[in-house]
Amino acid sequence: MKEYKVIQPKLGFRNRFQQFEDLLNQHAREGWTVKFIGQGWASVVLERDKNR
Repeated sequence: MKEYKVIQPKLGFRNRFQQFEDLLNQHAREGWTVKFIGQGWASVVLERDKNR
């Protein structure tokens, strides 16, 4: 079974690419994988196995 998480990153204007990369890496360490990134990074859908 899978579980999903939708996040709406608040990145600001400074170091936007680095902050986005750090956010994705943080979630990847928790077992999440990216399934979809909305236009302009407005939302990100993450997925992982529920019984990990």
